[in-house]
Amino acid sequence: MHTVGIVIPVFNEEEALPAFHRLLSQVIDSLPYRFLIYYVNDGSRDGTMSILQSICAQDARVTALELSRNFGHQAALTAGLDVAEGDFVISMDGDGQHPPDLIPEMLRLAQAGYDIVLTQRLEDEHLPLFKRLTADWFYRLINRISDTQILPGGADFRLMSRRAVDSLRRMREYHRFLRGMVSWMGFRSIILPYHPPERLAGRSKYTLRKMLKLARDAVFSFSLVPLYIGLSLGGVMLGLAVLEVIYVLSLWLSGDRASLAPGWSSLMFMLLFTNGILMILLGFVGVYVGYIFQEVKRRPIYLVRSVVQSPHPSAREDWEGE
Repeated sequence: MHTVGIVIPVFNEEEALPAFHRLLSQVIDSLPYRFLIYYVNDGSRDGTMSILQSICAQDARVTALELSRNFGHQAALTAGLDVAEGDFVISMDGDGQHPPDLIPEMLRLAQAGYDIVLTQRLEDEHLPLFKRLTADWFYRLINRISDTQILPGGADFRLMSRRAVDSLRRMREYHRFLRGMVSWMGFRSIILPYHPPERLAGRSKYTLRKMLKLARDAVFSFSLVPLYIGLSLGGVMLGLAVLEVIYVLSLWLSGDRASLAPGWSSLMFMLLFTNGILMILLGFVGVYVGYIFQEVKRRPIYLVRSVVQSPHPSAREDWEGE
C-alpha cells in the first residue's frame, strides 16, 4: 500500500481548522492509501495550536509542527515538505479553498506516471477585481522575463512524487518561490484545473504586503532582467551622449559656435534623467547584493518550536501497520 503525506501550513485558522480536518478526513478515509497528515503552525497568534493538539489527540495520522514564529507561507510549506514521508506528498492550504475532493484524481494521475500534479485555479468570482488584475499582471511579467515558466492561476496545491520532493529538498535558498522552484525542476507534470470554493471561515491572511514580497522574491530569484533593464538604459544614455558630442563637433567645425550656448532646462533634464537611471540601476544591484548577503549567511529557513503527535504511539503504529 502506498503512503501519502499531506502538508498543510496554517496561520490563525482556528475558525476553519475543525471543519477542514473533517472535510479532509471524509475524502481520504475512503481511499486505499496510508495517509500521514502534517499541519505546520506558522506562528499563529490565536487558538490554532490548541486545536491542532486536539486533532492530534483524536487522529493518529496527524503530526503538528509549531514554528518558533511566523516565517511565512513558503517557509512553512518547506518545513512540512522536509519532514513529510510517503511515496507521494500533497501540499494544500487549510482554509478550504484547496478542495480535498481533488485528492483522488491527483493520486490517479500520480499512479499514471506523473511526478508532479499541478492545480490551476480557474476564474474566481469571489476574488476582488484588484487581486485578479494584479495576479494576471504578475504572471504575465514573470513569464516574460524569466526562463522558468510559471503556471498562471497556479497555487501551492500540488502533488509530488518522492523523487520530486527529495529534489526540491536539496534547493535550500532563503528567498523561496516554490511554484517557480517546482517548475524549474522539469519533472513530468500535468495540470488539474479547479474552481476554488469559498473559505470555510475567516478571511485571507495573504495581505498585499505578503503578496508583494512573494512577487519580489519571484522576480529577483528567477530573472536577471532588472539588471539588463538598467544596463540597457545606460546604453541608451551613452548613445545620446555620443550624439551630443557629434552635434557639438559639427557646430565647431561649421563655425556656428554661437549656437553652443547651453540651455539650463535641457542641462537639468539630462542630469536628472541620467542620475535617475543610475539610481535605478544601483537599486537593482543593491537588491541582488542584499539577496546574496542573506543567502551566504546560511540562516535556517525556519525554526521548529515543538512537534506534537498522537499521545498514543501504539495507536499510530497499529494504524500504520494496517
